[in-house]
This record gives sequence, structure tokens and C-alpha cells, in this order.
Amino acid sequence: MIGADRTQTPEFRNSEPGFVNRQTRKVSGYPPDLRTVAAPRMKLTAVHLKRYREIAGLLWKYGRSDLVKQLGIEEEEARENQKQPEGPAETAAPPASNGVATPDGLVADLEAMGPTYVKLGQVLAGRPDLIPDAYRLALARLQDDVKPFPYEQVEKIVEEELGVRISKAFSEFNPEPVAAASLGQVHEARLRDGRPVVVKIQRPEIRQQIEKDFEVLAELSKTVDSHTKIGRRYRFGTLVEEFHLTIRNELNYLREAQNLVTVGENLAEFPNIQVPQPIQDYSTRSILTMEYVRGRKITSLTPLARLDVKGGPLCEELFRAYLKQVLVDGIFHADPHPGNIFLTDENRIALLDLGMVGHVAPQMQENLLKILLAISDGDSDAVGEIVIANSERTEEFDRAEFKRRLNQLIAQTRDQGLAQIKVGQSLLEVTSSAAENGLFVPSELTLLGKTLMQLDEIGRILAPEFDPNASVRRNVDEFMAQRMRQDISKGNILSSVLEMKGFLTALPNRLNRLMDSVVNSELEIKVKSVDAKVVMEGMQKIANRITTGLVLAALIIGAALLMRVETSFRLFGYPGLAILCFIFAAAGGFWLVLNILLQDYRDKKKIRR
Repeated sequence: MIGADRTQTPEFRNSEPGFVNRQTRKVSGYPPDLRTVAAPRMKLTAVHLKRYREIAGLLWKYGRSDLVKQLGIEEEEARENQKQPEGPAETAAPPASNGVATPDGLVADLEAMGPTYVKLGQVLAGRPDLIPDAYRLALARLQDDVKPFPYEQVEKIVEEELGVRISKAFSEFNPEPVAAASLGQVHEARLRDGRPVVVKIQRPEIRQQIEKDFEVLAELSKTVDSHTKIGRRYRFGTLVEEFHLTIRNELNYLREAQNLVTVGENLAEFPNIQVPQPIQDYSTRSILTMEYVRGRKITSLTPLARLDVKGGPLCEELFRAYLKQVLVDGIFHADPHPGNIFLTDENRIALLDLGMVGHVAPQMQENLLKILLAISDGDSDAVGEIVIANSERTEEFDRAEFKRRLNQLIAQTRDQGLAQIKVGQSLLEVTSSAAENGLFVPSELTLLGKTLMQLDEIGRILAPEFDPNASVRRNVDEFMAQRMRQDISKGNILSSVLEMKGFLTALPNRLNRLMDSVVNSELEIKVKSVDAKVVMEGMQKIANRITTGLVLAALIIGAALLMRVETSFRLFGYPGLAILCFIFAAAGGFWLVLNILLQDYRDKKKIRR
């Protein structure tokens, strides 16, 4: 059975950000920060005030729980919030509810706040690297066990979208949902021709509710980014924008239908991988009808049932399929948590819920492949150079510290042995280290790390002995060969031929013009210096130092000559004017040497950064 729509991490854009280390962003939000966040320039309508209070209460309640302790926020908060922030919202942060913070309490609080925050809970449920197991297991319930909406609303939505009565469109339609999640729920049905299907129906008025929620989140994130150092470092506004785009795309079921078709075609070469296809005539923006898949969630398999499953070969094929999607196809299922992976009755793997897919550009595919190989080989220098070359640097970027942390990280995994390296977790740790040292890594890197980490979790369920790191090394040659075949496709060859033809056609004329310019002494070479201002400032400093040195030398020579001139004005028993010249020369020389040493120190410090 196909589950209800699943989550997609906010660091995933359709190109997915990130997340940087967006996945380890330390979510600010304790009493000091709450006062900072509630800036006077925020919207103060009744709806917004209610949401601000709910968010503040949630952060207050869980701000000192073991959930936040594992996220590592407390140390950051202690550094960032030494001063008491100003603002009118000093008392606007009461707890969301009374009682001790617990995993089940967090689930209940998120459900009470609505679908946007349920999605956030689903995101956290897929991040075992960020939150304690107790919270992760509790939040996993939000993936397909949310309170459903009534059948009367289901019937109304289906009839409005399809334009016919539900009994005319389907010969059977189960009024009880088989799964319900934050954005929609799934019902079993049967078409008029007898084919079994599942129908995913979007929750009523969900789009309007999510837009209102994101107005609040956008205001909060902008204020945090403007008024706190942690906000400027992690750019929460960008995270909110990406999360918003993620949910918008997930709410377009026509897009998901196209994703099912595209990914299904790309994975047709894998006999044990199945992607249910949409029934296009029965799908709209708010309804998605798909083939019925008979099977069960991987997480529901009993130890006895696993004995009948060839887990090792299935994991190998699943891992290869995902690597092909990321590194060759450039479009892939972006959220393969265990709830989205079914084991069919034929012991095949079914990939469900393609509401959000990731896209990777060709150049980034090559970079991701290089990073995977470098991590697999334990080459921290190669990993660091690739990440730095493809990331956005901030003023706080510390190259030396980043390389040191990376060396330490890779050394730890190397000490465990190559067979023990968890590629997905290692990638996320690399992005975490990058963010802490002033680098905003490509979102595709975060996306790949999260995907591989979720695949690791599936592998532990199906085949605990499966080694994803070894799978990377086994399949890298094939991936590189496939990329080369793509580059020498018929279209690329024809494009290159046309470019060569244009070059050869224009070459004689260009050579004639060049030779004429040389003969007529008209050839000019123009050099444009990108850092001309910096160069001129450096030359000016050199000229000033040389001039100062000449003046000091003249003073010393003049003082030596004046020593032979007897005058009534004397200092220390010597001619006074000569002594004054010596004093000025000594002071000037001391100042010049000190200035040179200080400047050299500042330059070395900048280079280290």
C-alpha cells in the first residue's frame, strides 16, 4: 500500500539547501533569544501574535531538554546571549503547555500547531544524526499516522477536482484512509475497469494555512538573522525559504505524478526496484491516483520475515539505484526514510512518495562523485579542497581550522577501518564542520549525505552486514563510464561538431585581421587587473616606506656632519642640533620597524583565514 505523502527536509530545495551545515543548524530559541526575535517591526495581527506565542512557548518548553542538548545549542547560546536584549516582548514567551518536555509531548504540540510544524517534525524524524533516538522514534509517527480528515470532505474534494461523482469515477472507494500525514491522506480504491489503485487527497484549505504559517516563520527568521550572530552565521531566512519551496512543490500532485514517471523510467534497468506509476486521467493538483502496490513497510518486518528476504542483494541494488539517480540521472527520490520504502509481496523494493525529488547539475554530479571517492579513500585533503572550491565563503571562514577539523574527522573514520565508514554520516559531518567554520556548502552535498544516511538505516534493517562504503568503491567505475557515455551522446557530439565548424570557418578571417594589426603596428594588449585598487595601495605603502627610510638616512648623515660644528647649544656634551637629528632619526627608525612588523602580522593572519 502506498503511504500518505511523506516529508522532505527543509535543506532540500528542488535542487536542495543545502541546508551548509544546514542540517546541524543550532535552532536558536530560548528565553534570551525569544526576546530578540520578537522585534517591534513584526506584524502584530491577532493571528500572528497567536503564532508568535505558540512558537515561543514551544521553544521555551523544549529549550532545556535532552533534545536541545544533543543538538549542541546551549554552548552557542551562552556565547551569543551574554547581554539582555531590548524589546517589548520581554514577557511574551510563556510555555506552550505545562509539564515536563517529553518526546510524546513534542509530537502532540507539533500536531496541535498544524501541518507546517508537523512537516518540521517529519524532517527531524529523518535525521538520526541530529536528535536523540527517543524523540526520533516518537516523531516517526508523524510520517503517516496523523489524524485524518472526515470522509465527507474527501468526497467533496474528489468530486470537485474530477468533475464527477466519486461513484462514477471509481467502482469502489474505501472511506477509511490507509494512511494520513500532514498534507494529505491515502485511500484504497478500484477503477471502473477493475484496476486497484490508491488515491492521495490533499487536506482542505491546506495551502492557505501553510502560507499564513510561513508569513510568521519568515518574519521570525529575518529578525533572528538581523539581530543575532547565530542568525547571521546560519541564515535562517534562507532555510525558511527553502522549506517553503519544498512544501509548495509537495502540494502540487501533478508535479509528483511527473516525478513518478521520470524516476520510474530511469530505474527501469533495476529489476528489483519498483516505482508505482500515476493514473494521469485521475490525477489533478490536489488528487494523485497511483498503482496499488501490495506489500508492507520495511520497518514492519519481523525477524522471522527477514529470513525469507535476500537482504544483501536488495540493499546493493537499492544503493546502486540511488547512486545512479544522484550521480548519473541528476534527479532522485529525495526522502528514502524507512516509511517510504516498501517490500512488495514479490520481495521487490517499492519507492513511494515522490512529492519531492532532488535535482543535481552535471558539474555538481562530478564534484559529488569526487567527494564520495575521497571520503571512501579517507583523503581529507581532497575532501577539503573540493568543498572549499564549491562553497560560499563568509568573512568568518577559517581555512586552517576547517582543514584541521576535517583531518580529525577523516582520521577517526580511518582508524575504524574503511569497512566501518558510514558515507552518509561522514558527509553530514563534513557539512557541519564547514558551517561552523564559515562555509555555506552546496545544498546538493547536504542532500546526498542525508539520503545516504537514510539508506544506511534501511540497510541495517534489511541486511546489517551490508557495507555502503564498499558499494561506492565497487560501483564507481560504472558511474564514471555512464557519465562519459552521457558526455559523448549524439546530441553532444553534434553540438561539438557545429562549434568546431564555426571555429574553422572564422579562423582564416581572424588570422588575417591579426596579421594586418601586427604589420600596421596596431596590435594592442590590454591588461585588466581585478585587484587594481589593492595593488595601488600596496605600491603606495612601499613608496612611503622607501621615502621614510631616505629621510631617516638623511637625518643621520646630517647629524654626523653637524657633530663637527661647534655651537653654544649643547646636549649631553655634544652639539645640540646634531643630537636632535639623531633623536628624530632613532624615533623614526623605531616607528618604521614597528609598523612593518605589525603589518606583516596582520597579513599572515588574513592568509590563515
